[in-house]
Amino acid sequence: MRLIGAAALALVLVLAAAAPAEAGKAVTSEGGKYLDAEGTPTYNVKEDGTVDWYTYSGFRRYHSECHVCHGPDALGSTFAPPLKDSMKALGYDKFLEVVVNGQEKIGAAQQSKMPAFGTNLNVMCFIDDLYVYLMARADEAIGRGRPRKKEAKSKEAREAETECFGG
Repeated sequence: MRLIGAAALALVLVLAAAAPAEAGKAVTSEGGKYLDAEGTPTYNVKEDGTVDWYTYSGFRRYHSECHVCHGPDALGSTFAPPLKDSMKALGYDKFLEVVVNGQEKIGAAQQSKMPAFGTNLNVMCFIDDLYVYLMARADEAIGRGRPRKKEAKSKEAREAETECFGG
């Protein structure tokens, strides 16, 4: 398996902050990615329930890599906490840190360990997608289950995916 290095992670962070944002509003950057006023990736859900491509992709990636421990729709399980709740206080940088490096908590009554996913391309190539999906769940902008409507996958999203997987 190919290792995601510091340069690749830095590129993810630079791309996420590349587009200007209006104060307090999500704006579309090139490729259909939405960013908040601080340049952090965010979701966009239209009034008719249509989600942006990256939120939809995050749903797909979450349910292929994360739901085994964190439960369907980020609701948690007896094994791992509900990310729908955890994301409210986590923040983008801490989310990246935990997913890339993992995290272990040891207490008198409980022990938990989140494995590192920094070498998993199915996670790292879509880290922003996972983040925006989980934030949409945390903010209750989308409900449980597969989003029924989604924006089309952009040319830029296709190119980024191909490049990340080494194509």
